[in-house]
Amino acid sequence: MRIGFLGPRATFTHLAVQAFFGEEVEQVAYKTIPQCIDAVAAGEIDFAVVPTENALEGSVNLTFDYLIHEQPLYIVGEIVSPIEQHLMVHPSRKNEWENITRVYSHSHAIAQCHKFLHHKFNGVPYDYASSTGAAAQYVSQHPEEPVAAIANALAAKEYGLEIVMTNIHDYHYNHTRFAILHPANQLEYKSPNLKPDKGKTTLMITLPSDDQSGALHQVLSAFTWRKLNMSKIESRPMKTGLGNYFFIIDIDMLLDNVLIPGAKAELEALGCTVKLLGSYEAYSIKQNKEKES
Repeated sequence: MRIGFLGPRATFTHLAVQAFFGEEVEQVAYKTIPQCIDAVAAGEIDFAVVPTENALEGSVNLTFDYLIHEQPLYIVGEIVSPIEQHLMVHPSRKNEWENITRVYSHSHAIAQCHKFLHHKFNGVPYDYASSTGAAAQYVSQHPEEPVAAIANALAAKEYGLEIVMTNIHDYHYNHTRFAILHPANQLEYKSPNLKPDKGKTTLMITLPSDDQSGALHQVLSAFTWRKLNMSKIESRPMKTGLGNYFFIIDIDMLLDNVLIPGAKAELEALGCTVKLLGSYEAYSIKQNKEKES
């Protein structure tokens, strides 16, 4: 089995893949989220694992936009993983790390550490990488540059870097949600290492084109009176003009034969378009208690 992920090795996505699938699968790194999604759509890999949301920085818009507008795959599983951001440098600079002239990492990682960077390295510019692993790899390959990376402990080990400050993210509860993607709407593989927390269903809903008054309220009501718990609702632009949006809604239950189909039929009767993005089991990677203490 071949599992694709946002690479290079030692990204947080890579950590999620290892925790969910184990070491026995073939792990294939891709430079970007679109490349990873394209690979599973083309059948080059069996599943793709990509980030969808961070507790501090919100949704990874590129993931959902690409799924909606480019590659209509299904979400067949979800992994929630704790995120620990560390500051690391090349070993040759471990005694002068406070004199760095650039910080290199993924834009979300830098944003998650904004308070730390503002107080510790105020005025030091940031360079954005395609992933935290790519940032660590860059620092490893450029020892002549006084640059630090923000990444995880596996990245430091993988690329031979020295961690000079640990857990520099601004808030304690820093978790990222990852989607497991597949062309078919079914979970063909369950984690041998983790137990599912709950079932979820994700829908994409487009409001009627005639801009009916109270349309969004009617959408929410279709789920509310059926006592379907919506754990997330988010709008994204349709890219067809100003004011044109679709909505992503997460429901905390697997697709059934009555309630969710009933809500879907009600919304379609109102003129909405409803598309199933996936019905799947959600898993959580537990925080390492030893690190917390």
